[in-house]
Amino acid sequence: MKKKRRLGLIIGGSGLIGGSLMHYFKTQTSGEIDVHSPNSKKVSLREPGDIRQYIEANRPDFIINTAIASIDSDPQMAFEVNYLGAISLAKETIHAKIPYIHFSSAAAMPMGENLSEKDRLPLTADMPNYPKSKLMAEMTLEHMHREKGLDFTNIRLGVVYGMHDHKIQGIHRLLYSIADQAMPVMLTMDGIFHSYSHSRKIPSFVHYILDHRQEFSGETYNFVDREAVELTRLIRTIRSYLGVKTPREIFVPYPLARFGKKSIKLLIRLLSRIGVAARMPAELMFLENFFKTQTLSSEKLRSSSYPDPDADITIFTYLPDIIEYYLTRWERLNLITSFNIDFFDPKKRAEEFLRTPEELLEKMHQEV
Repeated sequence: MKKKRRLGLIIGGSGLIGGSLMHYFKTQTSGEIDVHSPNSKKVSLREPGDIRQYIEANRPDFIINTAIASIDSDPQMAFEVNYLGAISLAKETIHAKIPYIHFSSAAAMPMGENLSEKDRLPLTADMPNYPKSKLMAEMTLEHMHREKGLDFTNIRLGVVYGMHDHKIQGIHRLLYSIADQAMPVMLTMDGIFHSYSHSRKIPSFVHYILDHRQEFSGETYNFVDREAVELTRLIRTIRSYLGVKTPREIFVPYPLARFGKKSIKLLIRLLSRIGVAARMPAELMFLENFFKTQTLSSEKLRSSSYPDPDADITIFTYLPDIIEYYLTRWERLNLITSFNIDFFDPKKRAEEFLRTPEELLEKMHQEV
Protein backbone atom coordinates (compact mmCIF):
# COMPACT_ATOMS: atom_id res chain seq x y z
CA MET A 1 0.00 0.00 0.00
CA LYS A 2 1.42 3.37 -1.03
CA LYS A 3 2.26 5.74 1.83
CA LYS A 4 0.42 9.02 2.08
CA ARG A 5 2.50 11.96 0.88
CA ARG A 6 3.25 14.20 3.87
CA LEU A 7 3.40 17.97 3.93
CA GLY A 8 5.68 19.83 6.32
CA LEU A 9 5.76 23.46 7.36
CA ILE A 10 9.25 24.88 8.02
CA ILE A 11 9.42 28.22 9.81
CA GLY A 12 12.74 29.99 9.18
CA GLY A 13 13.51 28.27 5.88
CA SER A 14 15.85 31.03 4.70
CA GLY A 15 18.38 30.49 7.51
CA LEU A 16 21.28 28.05 7.66
CA ILE A 17 19.34 25.28 9.45
CA GLY A 18 16.02 25.92 7.72
CA GLY A 19 17.71 26.13 4.33
CA SER A 20 19.48 22.81 4.89
CA LEU A 21 16.16 21.20 5.78
CA MET A 22 14.43 22.70 2.74
CA HIS A 23 17.15 21.42 0.42
CA TYR A 24 17.05 17.94 1.96
CA PHE A 25 13.29 17.49 1.78
CA LYS A 26 13.15 18.92 -1.74
CA THR A 27 15.90 16.64 -3.08
CA GLN A 28 15.98 13.52 -0.89
CA THR A 29 12.32 12.74 -0.12
CA SER A 30 10.67 13.11 -3.52
CA GLY A 31 7.25 11.50 -3.54
CA GLU A 32 7.28 10.98 0.25
CA ILE A 33 7.52 14.41 1.88
CA ASP A 34 6.94 17.90 0.57
CA VAL A 35 7.68 21.07 2.53
CA HIS A 36 6.52 24.66 2.49
CA SER A 37 8.41 27.58 4.00
CA PRO A 38 6.39 30.80 3.79
CA ASN A 39 8.29 34.01 4.41
CA SER A 40 7.68 36.19 7.45
CA LYS A 41 5.36 38.49 5.49
CA LYS A 42 2.98 35.58 4.93
CA VAL A 43 3.42 33.82 8.28
CA SER A 44 4.85 35.96 11.08
CA LEU A 45 5.69 34.30 14.39
CA ARG A 46 4.64 37.58 16.01
CA GLU A 47 1.09 37.13 14.68
CA PRO A 48 -0.66 34.00 16.01
CA GLY A 49 -3.49 34.62 13.55
CA ASP A 50 -1.10 34.17 10.61
CA ILE A 51 0.00 30.80 11.93
CA ARG A 52 -3.53 29.57 12.54
CA GLN A 53 -4.81 30.66 9.12
CA TYR A 54 -1.89 29.09 7.28
CA ILE A 55 -2.21 25.76 9.11
CA GLU A 56 -5.98 25.63 8.60
CA ALA A 57 -5.56 26.38 4.88
CA ASN A 58 -2.69 23.95 4.20
CA ARG A 59 -3.13 21.26 6.90
CA PRO A 60 0.55 20.25 7.30
CA ASP A 61 1.46 16.87 8.78
CA PHE A 62 4.31 18.33 10.88
CA ILE A 63 5.88 21.67 11.77
CA ILE A 64 9.59 22.48 12.16
CA ASN A 65 10.64 25.72 13.85
CA THR A 66 14.15 26.95 13.02
CA ALA A 67 13.36 30.68 13.20
CA ILE A 68 15.14 32.95 15.67
CA ALA A 69 15.32 36.65 16.25
CA SER A 70 18.79 38.12 15.92
CA ILE A 71 20.88 37.24 18.97
CA ASP A 72 21.25 40.95 19.79
CA SER A 73 17.52 41.70 19.46
CA ASP A 74 15.76 43.86 21.99
CA PRO A 75 13.63 42.21 24.71
CA GLN A 76 10.35 42.57 22.82
CA MET A 77 11.62 41.01 19.59
CA ALA A 78 13.38 38.14 21.38
CA PHE A 79 10.32 37.44 23.52
CA GLU A 80 7.82 37.59 20.66
CA VAL A 81 9.82 35.52 18.13
CA ASN A 82 11.91 33.10 20.17
CA TYR A 83 9.37 32.49 22.92
CA LEU A 84 5.80 33.48 22.01
CA GLY A 85 6.27 32.41 18.38
CA ALA A 86 7.54 28.98 19.42
CA ILE A 87 4.63 28.54 21.82
CA SER A 88 2.04 29.69 19.28
CA LEU A 89 3.30 27.02 16.89
CA ALA A 90 3.12 24.43 19.65
CA LYS A 91 -0.50 25.34 20.42
CA GLU A 92 -1.46 24.88 16.79
CA THR A 93 0.26 21.49 16.57
CA ILE A 94 -1.70 20.32 19.64
CA HIS A 95 -4.92 21.45 17.97
CA ALA A 96 -3.98 19.76 14.68
CA LYS A 97 -2.55 16.67 16.46
CA ILE A 98 0.72 16.75 14.51
CA PRO A 99 4.42 16.57 15.55
CA TYR A 100 6.42 19.70 16.32
CA ILE A 101 10.22 19.84 15.93
CA HIS A 102 11.78 22.77 17.79
CA PHE A 103 15.39 23.95 17.53
CA SER A 104 17.08 25.34 20.62
CA SER A 105 20.61 26.34 21.52
CA ALA A 106 23.50 25.58 23.86
CA ALA A 107 23.08 29.22 24.94
CA ALA A 108 20.42 27.89 27.33
CA MET A 109 23.07 25.75 29.05
CA PRO A 110 25.83 26.57 31.57
CA MET A 111 29.55 26.44 30.95
CA GLY A 112 31.17 23.07 31.64
CA GLU A 113 32.26 19.78 30.13
CA ASN A 114 30.16 16.88 28.85
CA LEU A 115 26.85 18.60 29.61
CA SER A 116 23.78 16.40 29.35
CA GLU A 117 20.31 17.33 28.14
CA LYS A 118 19.29 17.90 31.77
CA ASP A 119 21.92 20.62 32.29
CA ARG A 120 20.28 23.99 31.91
CA LEU A 121 20.84 27.52 33.17
CA PRO A 122 18.58 28.81 35.96
CA LEU A 123 16.10 31.36 34.66
CA THR A 124 17.07 34.82 35.95
CA ALA A 125 16.14 38.39 35.06
CA ASP A 126 19.69 39.45 34.20
CA MET A 127 20.19 36.85 31.44
CA PRO A 128 20.75 38.23 27.91
CA ASN A 129 17.58 38.27 25.80
CA TYR A 130 18.56 35.45 23.44
CA PRO A 131 19.40 32.69 25.96
CA LYS A 132 16.54 33.78 28.22
CA SER A 133 13.97 33.43 25.42
CA LYS A 134 15.37 30.06 24.25
CA LEU A 135 15.42 28.73 27.82
CA MET A 136 11.84 29.83 28.47
CA ALA A 137 10.69 28.20 25.23
CA GLU A 138 12.25 24.88 26.26
CA MET A 139 10.61 25.00 29.67
CA THR A 140 7.15 25.84 28.33
CA LEU A 141 7.30 23.16 25.63
CA GLU A 142 8.09 20.58 28.29
CA HIS A 143 5.16 21.86 30.35
CA MET A 144 2.85 21.60 27.33
CA HIS A 145 4.02 18.05 26.70
CA ARG A 146 3.19 17.04 30.27
CA GLU A 147 -0.07 18.95 30.61
CA LYS A 148 -1.44 19.24 27.07
CA GLY A 149 -0.03 16.21 25.27
CA LEU A 150 2.23 18.19 22.92
CA ASP A 151 4.10 15.84 20.57
CA PHE A 152 7.41 17.70 20.30
CA THR A 153 11.13 17.04 20.03
CA ASN A 154 13.62 19.69 21.14
CA ILE A 155 16.93 19.66 19.24
CA ARG A 156 19.67 21.58 21.03
CA LEU A 157 22.58 22.70 18.84
CA GLY A 158 26.14 23.74 19.62
CA VAL A 159 28.16 26.10 17.42
CA VAL A 160 26.59 25.59 13.99
CA TYR A 161 28.77 25.36 10.89
CA GLY A 162 27.91 24.75 7.25
CA MET A 163 27.48 26.44 3.90
CA HIS A 164 24.81 28.66 2.32
CA ASP A 165 24.39 30.98 5.29
CA HIS A 166 23.85 34.42 3.75
CA LYS A 167 24.70 36.23 6.97
CA ILE A 168 28.16 36.64 8.49
CA GLN A 169 27.45 35.26 11.93
CA GLY A 170 28.53 32.60 14.40
CA ILE A 171 31.53 30.54 13.32
CA HIS A 172 31.49 32.28 9.95
CA ARG A 173 32.22 35.57 11.73
CA LEU A 174 35.46 33.98 12.99
CA LEU A 175 36.38 32.85 9.48
CA TYR A 176 35.59 36.29 8.08
CA SER A 177 37.69 38.05 10.72
CA ILE A 178 40.73 35.88 9.97
CA ALA A 179 40.30 36.12 6.18
CA ASP A 180 39.96 39.90 6.36
CA GLN A 181 42.88 40.02 8.84
CA ALA A 182 40.71 41.87 11.31
CA MET A 183 41.77 39.68 14.25
CA PRO A 184 45.34 40.70 15.12
CA VAL A 185 45.64 38.60 18.31
CA MET A 186 44.03 35.55 19.95
CA LEU A 187 40.82 36.52 21.72
CA THR A 188 40.88 33.26 23.69
CA MET A 189 43.41 30.91 25.28
CA ASP A 190 44.60 27.34 24.84
CA GLY A 191 42.44 24.60 26.32
CA ILE A 192 39.03 26.15 25.56
CA PHE A 193 36.71 23.59 23.93
CA HIS A 194 33.23 23.87 22.41
CA SER A 195 30.77 21.51 20.73
CA TYR A 196 29.93 21.98 17.07
CA SER A 197 26.87 21.04 14.98
CA HIS A 198 27.03 20.51 11.22
CA SER A 199 23.98 21.86 9.39
CA ARG A 200 24.22 19.11 6.77
CA LYS A 201 23.78 16.37 9.37
CA ILE A 202 20.58 17.77 10.84
CA PRO A 203 17.99 16.97 8.10
CA SER A 204 18.47 13.20 8.16
CA PHE A 205 17.99 13.24 11.94
CA VAL A 206 14.81 15.29 11.63
CA HIS A 207 13.50 12.91 8.95
CA TYR A 208 14.24 9.94 11.20
CA ILE A 209 12.55 11.33 14.30
CA LEU A 210 9.47 12.26 12.28
CA ASP A 211 9.19 8.58 11.38
CA HIS A 212 9.82 7.38 14.96
CA ARG A 213 7.63 9.57 17.14
CA GLN A 214 7.13 7.07 19.94
CA GLU A 215 10.83 7.06 20.78
CA PHE A 216 11.56 10.75 20.29
CA SER A 217 8.37 12.49 21.41
CA GLY A 218 8.77 14.74 24.46
CA GLU A 219 12.55 14.46 24.40
CA THR A 220 15.47 16.88 24.13
CA TYR A 221 18.63 15.86 22.26
CA ASN A 222 22.02 17.52 22.10
CA PHE A 223 22.77 17.28 18.40
CA VAL A 224 26.53 17.87 18.21
CA ASP A 225 29.60 16.26 16.67
CA ARG A 226 31.09 13.55 18.86
CA GLU A 227 34.41 15.31 19.36
CA ALA A 228 34.62 18.77 20.90
CA VAL A 229 36.81 21.37 19.18
CA GLU A 230 39.57 23.45 20.75
CA LEU A 231 39.07 27.05 19.67
CA THR A 232 42.77 27.89 19.29
CA ARG A 233 43.31 24.77 17.15
CA LEU A 234 40.46 25.84 14.88
CA ILE A 235 41.86 29.37 14.58
CA ARG A 236 45.34 28.05 13.79
CA THR A 237 43.95 25.64 11.20
CA ILE A 238 42.00 28.39 9.43
CA ARG A 239 45.07 30.62 9.56
CA SER A 240 47.19 27.85 8.06
CA TYR A 241 44.74 27.20 5.23
CA LEU A 242 44.60 30.88 4.38
CA GLY A 243 48.34 31.37 4.62
CA VAL A 244 48.04 34.47 6.80
CA LYS A 245 50.08 35.48 9.84
CA THR A 246 47.26 36.82 12.01
CA PRO A 247 45.97 36.34 14.56
CA ARG A 248 49.39 36.17 16.12
CA GLU A 249 50.22 33.99 19.10
CA ILE A 250 49.42 36.77 21.56
CA PHE A 251 46.65 35.86 24.01
CA VAL A 252 44.38 38.57 25.37
CA PRO A 253 43.26 37.83 28.96
CA TYR A 254 39.53 37.91 29.64
CA PRO A 255 39.54 41.03 31.87
CA LEU A 256 41.34 42.99 29.14
CA ALA A 257 38.99 41.64 26.46
CA ARG A 258 35.98 42.63 28.57
CA PHE A 259 37.42 46.14 29.04
CA GLY A 260 37.93 46.39 25.28
CA LYS A 261 34.33 45.37 24.66
CA LYS A 262 33.06 48.08 27.02
CA SER A 263 35.30 50.66 25.33
CA ILE A 264 33.96 49.76 21.88
CA LYS A 265 30.38 50.03 23.19
CA LEU A 266 31.13 53.50 24.48
CA LEU A 267 32.73 54.53 21.18
CA ILE A 268 29.70 53.26 19.21
CA ARG A 269 27.38 55.21 21.51
CA LEU A 270 29.41 58.38 20.93
CA LEU A 271 29.45 57.86 17.17
CA SER A 272 25.67 57.46 17.12
CA ARG A 273 25.30 60.93 18.64
CA ILE A 274 26.98 62.48 15.61
CA GLY A 275 24.96 60.45 13.13
CA VAL A 276 27.47 57.66 12.40
CA ALA A 277 25.75 54.27 12.38
CA ALA A 278 27.83 51.42 13.78
CA ARG A 279 27.11 48.08 15.44
CA MET A 280 29.19 45.72 17.48
CA PRO A 281 29.27 42.09 16.23
CA ALA A 282 26.44 40.32 18.04
CA GLU A 283 28.73 37.39 18.85
CA LEU A 284 30.56 39.55 21.41
CA MET A 285 27.50 39.05 23.60
CA PHE A 286 29.05 35.64 24.26
CA LEU A 287 32.58 36.94 24.89
CA GLU A 288 32.82 34.82 28.05
CA ASN A 289 32.43 31.70 25.89
CA PHE A 290 35.74 32.51 24.17
CA PHE A 291 37.46 31.97 27.52
CA LYS A 292 35.37 29.14 29.03
CA THR A 293 34.75 25.58 27.89
CA GLN A 294 31.26 24.37 27.03
CA THR A 295 30.97 20.86 25.62
CA LEU A 296 27.74 18.93 25.16
CA SER A 297 27.40 15.18 25.60
CA SER A 298 26.02 13.28 22.60
CA GLU A 299 25.60 10.08 24.59
CA LYS A 300 21.79 10.21 24.58
CA LEU A 301 21.76 10.60 20.80
CA ARG A 302 24.26 7.77 20.32
CA SER A 303 22.18 5.53 22.59
CA SER A 304 19.05 6.13 20.53
CA SER A 305 18.04 4.06 17.50
CA TYR A 306 19.17 6.80 15.11
CA PRO A 307 21.94 5.49 12.80
CA ASP A 308 24.07 8.57 12.15
CA PRO A 309 25.24 8.29 8.51
CA ASP A 310 27.76 11.14 8.90
CA ALA A 311 29.28 10.39 12.29
CA ASP A 312 32.84 10.93 11.03
CA ILE A 313 32.27 14.42 9.63
CA THR A 314 33.77 17.21 11.74
CA ILE A 315 34.43 20.88 11.16
CA PHE A 316 38.04 19.99 10.32
CA THR A 317 37.08 17.52 7.57
CA TYR A 318 34.62 20.05 6.15
CA LEU A 319 36.72 23.18 6.65
CA PRO A 320 38.28 23.37 3.13
CA ASP A 321 34.81 23.34 1.54
CA ILE A 322 33.52 25.97 3.97
CA ILE A 323 36.49 28.28 3.39
CA GLU A 324 36.34 27.94 -0.38
CA TYR A 325 32.59 28.62 -0.46
CA TYR A 326 32.57 31.66 1.81
CA LEU A 327 35.72 33.31 0.52
CA THR A 328 34.40 33.06 -3.03
CA ARG A 329 31.07 34.54 -1.92
CA TRP A 330 32.61 37.36 0.12
CA GLU A 331 35.05 38.26 -2.66
CA ARG A 332 32.19 38.52 -5.16
CA LEU A 333 30.30 40.76 -2.74
CA ASN A 334 33.46 42.86 -2.28
CA LEU A 335 33.42 42.24 1.46
CA ILE A 336 37.05 41.14 1.83
CA THR A 337 39.45 44.04 1.48
CA SER A 338 42.87 42.68 2.40
CA PHE A 339 42.85 39.09 1.18
CA ASN A 340 43.77 37.79 -2.26
CA ILE A 341 41.16 35.16 -3.08
CA ASP A 342 43.23 33.85 -5.98
CA PHE A 343 45.88 32.71 -3.48
CA PHE A 344 43.54 30.27 -1.78
CA ASP A 345 42.75 26.78 -2.97
CA PRO A 346 42.49 24.45 0.07
CA LYS A 347 41.68 21.30 -1.90
CA LYS A 348 44.67 21.73 -4.20
CA ARG A 349 47.02 22.49 -1.31
CA ALA A 350 45.77 19.48 0.62
CA GLU A 351 46.49 17.35 -2.45
CA GLU A 352 49.97 18.87 -2.74
CA PHE A 353 50.55 18.20 0.94
CA LEU A 354 49.66 14.57 0.36
CA ARG A 355 51.46 14.01 -2.96
CA THR A 356 54.28 16.53 -3.31
CA PRO A 357 55.15 18.01 0.09
CA GLU A 358 58.61 19.14 -1.05
CA GLU A 359 57.17 21.33 -3.82
CA LEU A 360 54.53 22.70 -1.50
CA LEU A 361 57.15 23.54 1.11
CA GLU A 362 59.17 25.47 -1.43
CA LYS A 363 56.08 27.45 -2.49
CA MET A 364 55.25 28.28 1.11
CA HIS A 365 58.81 29.45 1.78
CA GLN A 366 58.52 31.84 -1.17
CA GLU A 367 55.24 33.23 0.12
CA VAL A 368 56.10 33.78 3.79
